[in-house]
Amino acid sequence: MNFTVGFKPLLGDAHSMDNLEKQLICPICLEMFSKPVVILPCQHNLCRKCANDVFQASNPLWQSRGSTTVSSGGRFRCPSCRHEVVLDRHGVYGLQRNLLVENIIDIYKQESSRPLHSKAEQHLMCEEHEEEKINIYCLSCEVPTCSLCKVFGAHKDCEVAPLPTIYKRQKSELSDGIAMLVAGNDRVQAVITQMEEVCQTIEDNSRRQKQLLTQRFEALCAVLEERKAELLQALAREQEQKLQRVRGLIRQYGDHLEASSKLVESAIQSMEEPQMALYLQRLPRRRVGTMSKVELAGRPEPGYESMEQFTVSVEHVAEMLRTIDFQAGASGEEEDEEVALDGEEGSAGPDDERPDGPEGECGL
Repeated sequence: MNFTVGFKPLLGDAHSMDNLEKQLICPICLEMFSKPVVILPCQHNLCRKCANDVFQASNPLWQSRGSTTVSSGGRFRCPSCRHEVVLDRHGVYGLQRNLLVENIIDIYKQESSRPLHSKAEQHLMCEEHEEEKINIYCLSCEVPTCSLCKVFGAHKDCEVAPLPTIYKRQKSELSDGIAMLVAGNDRVQAVITQMEEVCQTIEDNSRRQKQLLTQRFEALCAVLEERKAELLQALAREQEQKLQRVRGLIRQYGDHLEASSKLVESAIQSMEEPQMALYLQRLPRRRVGTMSKVELAGRPEPGYESMEQFTVSVEHVAEMLRTIDFQAGASGEEEDEEVALDGEEGSAGPDDERPDGPEGECGL
């Protein structure tokens, strides 16, 4: 069913009244504001009943004025701009009335001799029956129509209802739907806020765990550095002891060589002595025999210079380090305690593993 809408020429005053009428429509019920009219902090207006409906939908547990228990307040969002409206314990009754809008409504109703939207309804005519107004609603086809269409036309076998009845019902349903959408938007906004808080908590917890992880590995590196210094010190002690022994032998052999060289020189001079008595008095032969029989302190045993006993095997330790992973279900406090315990064990452990002597074999 198609409709033609014909609008009579409107005077300047009528056009102004139409524009004024649009400014007096409640965004919830889509009707002209009904007194009392409340003004929100964002300067938008609502019927008090509509504001209360939106507030009740957003705060289902809030008790009304007549209840014995009064809540501490609540909040909802303006349906026009989504600004959050925070109410005190009086609820919407604590909002200020907009007396200016109420006065404008009174003046408008005095100046207007028709109900809201009456002009548009007067000019909505049936296309098939041009002289008939659209005054009924076909429930079967879900379209407005006229009485002649019901009696003689395409809707004679359909179920119909008065147009004002359907109009009020659908407007009421639309108003309830808007209130539910507003309340649903508030719930979605609350969920978004909660998820944003979850994101912030995740970032804070992740930052904390990164700090703990860094501390754990720094403590582990400190233990390794401490153990490395101890093993290097043991290796240096062994090196110094061996060098002192070998250098002492070098000094002994050097002294013996020097004394032997002087004795050879003296013996050669004695061989040139022509007088037999003087030669026999010097007795170089006896000293040469004694010197040749002197036993030196000995030499370092084979392999003495080797330092292979200080080889450190770290393959199994490296393999163990590669198995380090996160523990499921470990709380932050337990990890803090473990860090402290690991620090104490790291300071005491290397003393227990020190070699007994400078030549002891060291290993991990």
